[in-house]
Parts: sequence; structure tokens; C-alpha cells
Amino acid sequence: MKKVSKRVLALTLAMSTLLTACGGNGGSNADAGTETPSVNTEVSSNGSALAADVITVDMSTYDAKSAEVYNAALGEFITAYEAAKAVENISERYALMAIAEAKLMESAVMLPLKTRGGDYAISRVAPYTIPYSLWGNDPDRYYKVIVTTEPITDAHRTEIKAKWSELKGTGTYDEWTKTFLTDNGYTLKDSYTYAYTGDPETWDALATSKAVDSEMIIHTYDGLMEYDVEGTLQPALAESYEVSEDGLTYTFKIRQGVKWVDSQGREVGTVTADDFVAGMQHMLDAMGGLEYLVQGVITGVNEYIAGEITDFSQVGVKAVDDYTLTYTLEAPTSYFMTMLGYNCFAPMNRSYYVSQGGKFGAEYDAAATDYLYGTTKDNIAYCGPFLCTNATASNTVAFEANPTYWNKDAMNVTKLTALYSDGTEATKLYKDTMAGTIDGAPLNSSALELAKTDGVFDTLAYIRPTEAVSYMGFYNLNRSAFANVNDPTTVVSTQTVDDAARTNAAMNNVHFRRAISFAVDRAAYNAQKNGEELKLNSLRNTYTPGHFVFLEEEVTVDINGTATTFPAQTPYGEIMQAQIDADGVAMTVYKADAENGSDGFDGWFNPEAAVAELQTAIEELAAAGVEVTAENPIVFDYPYASNDEAYTNTANVYKQSIESVLGGLVIVNLTTCVNYDEWYYTGYYTDYGYEANYDMYDLSGWGPDYGDPQTYLDTFLPEYAGYMAKCCGIY
Repeated sequence: MKKVSKRVLALTLAMSTLLTACGGNGGSNADAGTETPSVNTEVSSNGSALAADVITVDMSTYDAKSAEVYNAALGEFITAYEAAKAVENISERYALMAIAEAKLMESAVMLPLKTRGGDYAISRVAPYTIPYSLWGNDPDRYYKVIVTTEPITDAHRTEIKAKWSELKGTGTYDEWTKTFLTDNGYTLKDSYTYAYTGDPETWDALATSKAVDSEMIIHTYDGLMEYDVEGTLQPALAESYEVSEDGLTYTFKIRQGVKWVDSQGREVGTVTADDFVAGMQHMLDAMGGLEYLVQGVITGVNEYIAGEITDFSQVGVKAVDDYTLTYTLEAPTSYFMTMLGYNCFAPMNRSYYVSQGGKFGAEYDAAATDYLYGTTKDNIAYCGPFLCTNATASNTVAFEANPTYWNKDAMNVTKLTALYSDGTEATKLYKDTMAGTIDGAPLNSSALELAKTDGVFDTLAYIRPTEAVSYMGFYNLNRSAFANVNDPTTVVSTQTVDDAARTNAAMNNVHFRRAISFAVDRAAYNAQKNGEELKLNSLRNTYTPGHFVFLEEEVTVDINGTATTFPAQTPYGEIMQAQIDADGVAMTVYKADAENGSDGFDGWFNPEAAVAELQTAIEELAAAGVEVTAENPIVFDYPYASNDEAYTNTANVYKQSIESVLGGLVIVNLTTCVNYDEWYYTGYYTDYGYEANYDMYDLSGWGPDYGDPQTYLDTFLPEYAGYMAKCCGIY
């Protein structure tokens, strides 16, 4: 099992003891591993003390409870998924994974909401001049971005995008684009300024899987291989590589002469093969949510994490000499090269790490008083295109070109500036874009109307393409927190213990989860951000996009006892839909003519099915002693960022949709978060399921790390191995 620090926090509860606490005055289980908070004896009108005041999490039973909840909700998924992963044939593997994901969708532990893109935007950035890849961190590398002094018109964008399709794979798109823009009167800039909404919590690339961290850190280092702007995997810190005949050993020749420097540009070392060995060991020691990517892939990783081996030389990553690096795999892995663009394969200078208090193996301790590595921009070594010169929280993060960068001649910009946006003014990003303060922004519904009023919409606004990132609404099946864990005085639930018990029982009923999922008018929900005209564009109906992979050959698989044949080039989503249809669940997750196969339509909103599912849930809950009536509805908490007009409107649409469709039998309690930080700490900034302070949460999502459906589905593995399982209140 994954190494886990089981932190115990006040204002949390264990669902295994929830029912026995109903009606009490705050008494809690005092078994080993339980911390008892001070008790407020305030009671609600029904005589039960507030849940946030009285109940704690019993860590001695938490794992067992997580397993119980997981197996009940996701047992069919994990059984099907394990069968898929055991298959070696790639096409059969894809087909069986699609069947497993169908079971994941049917479980309704989460509601697919949207992806990035599909909305209007105005920008000075030329299309496809940021690395093109559906997965990994490379799409956040900006040193090749082409930026102009004036917004690029939609007409010119259309020409540029058509040329990209023509030139893709030739290596000539970058130069063609610069020539095209200058020939059409644009002036190129050497800087790029953009908005951001969340500060990095760490500068250690190997100790985090959070986008807010990696989107900043990515500018400070290079990987072995990187995707270019045409979507081709190119050598970076590796000059070349070879794969053994059995597909188990990958050998990389490291580029010589690349320097490590500190934040002031002072040399601290030279990049060698050992930097990738040190980086991998530190990543496995830090357990920051990246380790699952290489578990079962690189030999010895599982054993090292479990503590069965302590000598890291027994793990399958080795420096043969200063400039030769090898990875040894447990089995041939078709997608291994596509993984190299993710930060779990980032290099780390060993001597610099040690100088910052870093240690390896059993001696690693991020809480040590002398441990400084990654705590600020000044406590990391750089080998990438930029040095961070300013990181002022909730204000500015700035980067300047690294004068020692090995590939500096390829840089199109030498300065990056990220300006903090708190979201309090709906049209600010649009206004800043038109004023030249930032170089582009999507247009929310308010900004869209202003752009039309200003007369720039028709010429400058364009529709952004959808991406592979899937944003989901997660249901908490094992809620343990009723206030934010970083500050228990914030986002405090008003639920009583009785409320919490009834909501927990409902959330653990699949028909209830389907009912509230089918009751959400996701198009109206999305319109609050994207406007009525584009409300469908960025809607997503799956976790893995329907066109993420295609069968390479004809495959026959079993669907509910029927041998079903799918021809070569069948998209992943079509197989998923076939299983859902066979199971008779009222959702449409795939359409052949849809964007990405799964975007641009609402295949979940189904009021009739929602009511039918709720009726089944009510009957099953009644049999378990939980009555659901208009006088005694199920109430669940939904946190939202009240500082942001669009998110406030979205939350209200969500509430109105569910309460209207389900006839008041389910009530959505909108839980106010006065700023983005409070909202992030209800779920996004949490590490474990018992810290999740919500019943439904719609901030988090997942972007793929490599080119296989496993990159999505692995996030729902049990036993702390699946990174997103925590969003359901487990592990």
C-alpha cells in the first residue's frame, strides 16, 4: 500500500461512527488515532448538535471504511479495469478499458461537466505556438510562444490553423507563423503576460501533482524528451535513445554541457544521468501524488514504496555513466515514451538538493527545520529556459530568460509574467487584454456582451478548441470534514449530525447519485461562464475523451454475455457507449460526430430519468430506515466562490436545476467561499479524502499524463493509489 501520513484533523468525522453520534452532545470515539476537538453544545431545532462541532475521524477504521465504500460504489469498475490491464494486446486493452469506464460512469460517483476551451476568447498568442500535446506538462511550456503587440483577428487565426494542419510534423510551422504575422502587419513581442488564479504551494516539481504548482515550475527545467508545437516528441535533455528488443530497457544519452544554476543564474552543477536517478528517488520519497504513475511500470518501484527494499540501486533507473541513463520496465509498456513529458521524470541536481537540507530514503523529512528544498523559488536549481525573478503571493510571478539555457536560440519570448486575478470583476480580464496588460483571455458571458458593445467581437473573438482536461463534479461518499482543514473557522457547514447521516446514506445509493446527476441542466450551468451561444461547446460527457484512442485492429469482446466485434479504428467512446446501452442506463456519453466524440452535447440531463432514479433511491433508502419527503428532504452542501460572479451564477443554476427537477425532495445548500483560497481548500488543496469539505464539488478535474486511457482510469484505483479517489471522500 502507498506510504501515507495519516494526519488527524479536528472538525472531521468517521462515517463508521456517525449514526451512533446522532442526538448526542459531542461525545466522540476516543480510540487510538482519534483526536477529539473541543465541543460546542449549540443544538439545532431538531435537537441534534451541529456536525462540525461534535464528530471526529477515527483513523484506526478509516482505511477499512474507505475500502467498504469504494467496493460498494466502484466494485464493478475495478473488476473490469483489472481485467483490462491484464491484457497485452493494445486494441483489446483499449476495448476492455472502455467497458471499465462505462462502469465508472454508471456508478455516478462523479458528474462529467466540461473541458477547457469551447468558449470565445481574444488573444495576442498565435495558434499552436505552445507545445501541442493532449497529455503531460509540456503544454504549459511557453518559451516557444509567439506573441504579437495587437490581438490577432479571427480571420488570420483561421488561416494559421489551416496551415498548422498542413505543416504538422515538418518542423517548419514556427518560422512560417512568424513570417505570416509580420507580413500581415503584426509586430512580434519577446514577452508573454497572462492571468493566474492560484499560487504555487511548492517549487519542487517532484513533490506535487497539482496544476497550480506544475504550471509555474515547468518553466524552470527541461525533461528528457518534449513535445514541440507540431505535436512531435523531440529530444531535450536526452540527445537520443534506444529500446531493447524485449521492450524492457530504455537507454538515453544525456545532452552534455547543460548547466544547473540557482535563481540568481550562478552555476551550481552540470546536468548528468544521475540527476534523473536522484529525481526519481526523491519523487518516490516525497509521495506527492506522482508515484502511482511509475508503480507497476519501472522495476522495483512498488517494493521501494512499500519499504521492502531500501537500496535505491535495486530500482530500475540507473546512471550507467555520467551521460547514459537507463530505465528498466516490469513489462513492455507501449505508452512509456509519452510519459516522459510529465514531472515525475524531472531531473534534480543531487548536490544542490542536499545543500538545501534534502535527504533520501528513510532519512527524508520534509518537515525538518533545515529542509528548504522547493520551499521558494530561491531553493531550487534551474536547467530550463527561465529563472523565476519574482513570486509575490496573490500578485505576480515573473520569469526572465536563463542566460545559460542550452536551447536559448529557440526561445521566442525571454520574459513571462503571470498576474493574479481574484475574479471579483467579471470583465476585468477582457479589459486587461484590450489594454495590453495581459495578452489574452477567454470571454465569459459578461465580457462577451462588452466585446460586442465595444465593436471588437466580430473581428477578434474566436472559439478555443476543446482539450483533454476533464472537469468533474465529485460526490463525497464518506464525508468527514465539515469545515476547511487549513482554517476550521472557514466554510463551516450548517448540517446537523442527523443531516449528515441522511446525506451520507443518500450519497452511497447509486440511484440517488444518478438522480442528482441527471437533474443538472449542464448547458444552463455552462452558459453562466461561456454565454448562451456556446453553452454546449465545452460540455464533456466522459472522463476519458471519446476520441482519445482508437482500436488499431479488429477486436471481439464480451458485453453482457454477447460477443461483440468492433472493427479497427473504432473510437474508445463508441465501445463505452455500447456497454452503457447494454446496461440500460439513461446516459449518452458518445456521439460519432461530436467534438472529441464526447464534447459539445448534454448526454446526462434527463429529468424523466432523474425522477425515476430518485424514486428507486427513495424506496431503497426507506428500507434502510431513511425517509425522504418534501418535509424531510436530503440536503447536501455545494461550496462555490462567491467572489466570482460567474461561479455564483453557476452555483445558483445548479441549485435551481436539481431542486426543480426533483420536486424539492433534494435541497442544495450553497456554501459560501468568500475567495478562491477558501474554495480551493474545500477540496482542491486537500491531500486525503477525510479532508474534503463538501457533499458535491466542481472545481477539480484531471488532465492526462500520457497517451493511454490508463492515465485517467488509474486515478480511481483504491488503497491510496488513485489520485482522484480522495475527491469522493475515501483514501
